[in-house]
Amino acid sequence: MSAGETQKPVALAMGAGDGIGAAFARRFARAGFRVVITRRDAEKSAALVAELAAEGHEMHALSLDARDEEQVTALFDRVEAEMGPIEVALYNAGSNSPFPFLETKSTMFRKIWQLACFGGFLTMREAAARMVPRGRGTILVTGASASLRGKAGFGAFASAKHGLRALAQSLAREIGPKGVHVAHIVIDAGVDMPAIHERRRKKFGDDHVDEEDILVKPDSIAETFMAVHNQPRDAWTHEIDLRPYGENW
Repeated sequence: MSAGETQKPVALAMGAGDGIGAAFARRFARAGFRVVITRRDAEKSAALVAELAAEGHEMHALSLDARDEEQVTALFDRVEAEMGPIEVALYNAGSNSPFPFLETKSTMFRKIWQLACFGGFLTMREAAARMVPRGRGTILVTGASASLRGKAGFGAFASAKHGLRALAQSLAREIGPKGVHVAHIVIDAGVDMPAIHERRRKKFGDDHVDEEDILVKPDSIAETFMAVHNQPRDAWTHEIDLRPYGENW
């Protein structure tokens, strides 16, 4: 935002659940952004909206299917018209449920690709279409271990995350010289949130490992998002990987 503007910058997160998305909302709201997040059921973020409102911050949670082109385009139009120019856009949606290769139905493969890759394409395209004419903005994309390597049982997810990474690379090379920063953030670990703890308990039991050594905290990820957004134009990062010190990589 230029010195002459009084309007708060807008930060938008697509596929913002209770982990990374919520941390993004808190970090950017507390930095003075008007925050908009989307997820399938926005009511699940009501407590977060109330929490930030109590602190005096503005946040909006909207229901949206990130795979639906009309919904995504309409969302960007609405946010820009009602709240102001989008300064930061994050794509964070994905489905990393494991499916053995020979048991993966075509319908399931397509659903995973649509959410983890196609939705990212729609978000990046709509964000770029609005940021490029202004010559500024940041597009952030949440990657995963599967963005870099395939793993048994994760063929569908890995193919989608590889595709999302390639999209981000292509877009960065296309619009970086036009003033828009595109960055792919690889989360090469589990995320410290209740759903992941429950999954690990089912797989390993209650006392198998110190969770702080092998799970990355959502607030730490959000801090990296902010740091990347604040990078000067002469030293932009396209890709950065995050993992806890106890992660075996």
